[in-house]
Amino acid sequence: MVESELAYSQAFKQIAKSVNSSLPLAKILNSVAKSITKALRATGCSMILLSTQKRHLDIVAAYGLSDMYLKKGVLDADKSLHEVMEGKTITIFNAKEDKRTQYPQAADIEGISSILATPIFQGGEVIGQIRVYTREPRRYSHTEKDFVSTVANFVSVALEKAELRQMLEDRHTENVGKSQKIAATPKLPPSSLRPSTFGHPSEEEFVKLLDFYRIEWLYEPRSFPLKWEGDRVTEMFTPDFYLPELDLYIELTTLKQSLITEKNRKVRRLRELYPDINIKLLTKNDYLKLLAKYGYGSLGATKIRGIDHVLFSHTQIQRRVRALAKQISKDYAGKKLVLVGVLKGVLCFMSDIMQYISIPLDIDFMAVSYYGSDGEATVKITKDLDISIAGLDVLMVEDIVDTGMTLNYLLGHLASQAPASLRVCTLLDKRVRRLVNVPLHYIGFEIPDEFVVGYGLDFHGEYRNLPFIGVLSPEFIDEVQK
Repeated sequence: MVESELAYSQAFKQIAKSVNSSLPLAKILNSVAKSITKALRATGCSMILLSTQKRHLDIVAAYGLSDMYLKKGVLDADKSLHEVMEGKTITIFNAKEDKRTQYPQAADIEGISSILATPIFQGGEVIGQIRVYTREPRRYSHTEKDFVSTVANFVSVALEKAELRQMLEDRHTENVGKSQKIAATPKLPPSSLRPSTFGHPSEEEFVKLLDFYRIEWLYEPRSFPLKWEGDRVTEMFTPDFYLPELDLYIELTTLKQSLITEKNRKVRRLRELYPDINIKLLTKNDYLKLLAKYGYGSLGATKIRGIDHVLFSHTQIQRRVRALAKQISKDYAGKKLVLVGVLKGVLCFMSDIMQYISIPLDIDFMAVSYYGSDGEATVKITKDLDISIAGLDVLMVEDIVDTGMTLNYLLGHLASQAPASLRVCTLLDKRVRRLVNVPLHYIGFEIPDEFVVGYGLDFHGEYRNLPFIGVLSPEFIDEVQK
């Protein structure tokens, strides 16, 4: 057996042992990175996962790389070796000059010349990368590429195993009545990949606030050199958090004046050296004001009364609405489009989606009420359309579709007016409650059987003006309805 084959064999044994162990996920991935580095006689290796918002990449494990290089900056999924996220294994011979390298200066300082990067797949989708680095220029062989690609499959198994373990733990906790209802919410990064401790209680409190409002965050993702002696860095500054949605670095501080003075000095210096970086130094009151400014909550109340958790953040909603509008603009190009909404819940969704649609259109609204007895409600149209839709392409815009009975009635009413076409666009689809199989052509999000409010949706006339969609706790609903 040749030397390289022996190295690969030993590496596979160690990797399999680590993946099959009960170690925390972060330790497993660090061990795998070490095995790859040694087997390939490389300088270092990193494990990188796609963020929940799929906008940037998080380094979750590494071996052989300096802290300065690991914290060189936020990795943009569209800029940092973007071909890997398309499922390709790539090699870079000269990292300092290749345009696919997002931080060539950092690679130069670290002494990295060549990079091998391969995708990590899960369920047919690319969820991350393995990157191997060498100081000497290197052309990686097919065997080396195959080795790292095979290891990526081991990593995928480790991630699935960690997710299964977390799901079982959550289920157990839920069974004993101590968990939040999180199974149907968009997943946050695995807890094993998040910091287990923070430098100060205020950081942990800030994280809880960010998580409640589903604001994506990175903890200490980048270190900025502030002073040098020759080529040696003598002072660094690492902001506490980076919020990708706001493109904002956050440094938290207490009210102790000496700390505020020193941190203010570092923040001023950072702004002088890196004018493109957006950073704020915040006390607790400051970050409550910041969140209020961006529409996440009212000052002095970190959580909205009665809301168990935020299901979709304002940023998630806007991103999805833009995507729907883009598809609608494409599908209805050259047609006479009319958007029809039912008051009042659809107001926010209608207002946003009509702004993002790029073709000419008209809008109209209907209103309905319900009456009846013995638990059976009948729909009555209290406001009909003001315009004629005969011969026009009509898109029914809904805030939420659950049983489908009201929508089915309204579609029948609109179809009787002979439109050229009639389709449905809904922001939320509560499919689990469907009684009538109505066709939905554009769907924002499918949601579980929970009571949601915000972004136009109300409970007893309140919550419509929230910029996010939240889930009301059953206990709160019962309390109000008593």
